[in-house]
Amino acid sequence: MPNTQYTLLDEPLWPLMNKFYRAHQSSMKAVRDARLWVAKRDVIIAALCLRPVAGGHWLTGLFVDPGCREQGIAARLIAEAVKDVQAPVWLFCHPDLRGFYERRGFTFDPPLPYAMAERLSRYARSKPMIAMGLEPRAL
Repeated sequence: MPNTQYTLLDEPLWPLMNKFYRAHQSSMKAVRDARLWVAKRDVIIAALCLRPVAGGHWLTGLFVDPGCREQGIAARLIAEAVKDVQAPVWLFCHPDLRGFYERRGFTFDPPLPYAMAERLSRYARSKPMIAMGLEPRAL
């Protein structure tokens, strides 16, 4: 298996993350006020954003190149991104992904700060969406 590097993306390289998303016709975008994490071989093969929010962090934009899936890349990228986080991490996902995130230590239907609960409510109006959370002690 090729050598994969998991790293925080330096700010001057942030446009590469959006280029990666666009290359895969993903609607995801790099978030400016977030810590942007990538998995790279010769090029970016996976990405996620870890955005500070009131009371914790919001994990968004997790995407793995379809040709690189089923290799543990997403799991490792998540682990690297949250390993030094000392506050809860929340994410919203399709219900079908619940088991994937539970295997990474996330729990279903965590207590959410009001702003996050409101955001989930808005998102859930247009598509199936659940909240998952990771507490610092589970990291």
